Amino acid sequence: MMSSKILKGPVLALQRQLAFHTSTQQNSKVAVVLSGCGVYDGTEIHEASAVLVHLSRSGSDVDMFAPDIQQMHVVNHTKGEPMEPNRNVLEESARIARGKVSALSDLEPKNYDAVIFPGGFGAAKNLSTFAVDGTDMKVYPDVEKTLKGFHASNKPIGLCCISPVLAARVINGCEVTVGSDQDEGGKWPYAGTASAIQSMGAKHIKKNVTECHVDSKNKIVTTPAYMCDTGLHHIFDGIGIMVKNVLSLIK
Repeated sequence: MMSSKILKGPVLALQRQLAFHTSTQQNSKVAVVLSGCGVYDGTEIHEASAVLVHLSRSGSDVDMFAPDIQQMHVVNHTKGEPMEPNRNVLEESARIARGKVSALSDLEPKNYDAVIFPGGFGAAKNLSTFAVDGTDMKVYPDVEKTLKGFHASNKPIGLCCISPVLAARVINGCEVTVGSDQDEGGKWPYAGTASAIQSMGAKHIKKNVTECHVDSKNKIVTTPAYMCDTGLHHIFDGIGIMVKNVLSLIK
């Protein structure tokens, strides 16, 4: 028969883990900001799904938001070429949200514990002008208001893939990651984004796709996701680490 001393350690560890999930995660209210539907002109669907799965597993309550504006353009995802007619970001985001999405202008940081931005080119096209203007980018007003509101309230902000450029522009001197600043033989096809982040006054931290960076001072958590050309399971795991750290920063 196994002694109580042998069991004591694992039992205490399990109790602590359960207490963490109950007190920190289960009642957390998290806002997720979408930018359309589809990697080339909106939210990266796999990344959004990964965020939502990990939040669901944690027991968090989730509401989704998106700007009620026209997209920069619509891309035919079979050809990678622009097409007509244009589409509305909120309406397209509703595809991911299964209809349950609100205008970003309605998002009040006081009603939530954290906010998370999945990636996709929509972050660079529909939440900001990074895709066109690079380091001279503007962040659209409702997006800037959201980021500044959560930051001023000392509430955590999670961003993945290309979306860390939003924080780099809005939150002066913050630390983020988009992976590597080197192409590494095609593994990091968007490596130039790291230097753009540095040029905007933020600090880029090199991380692998299954890792995240935590800027504890600003409560910003970032992970590379599809900035890396790799398998979906690695993307899923890295986003899981990001979500876990976002939730751990909630008071």
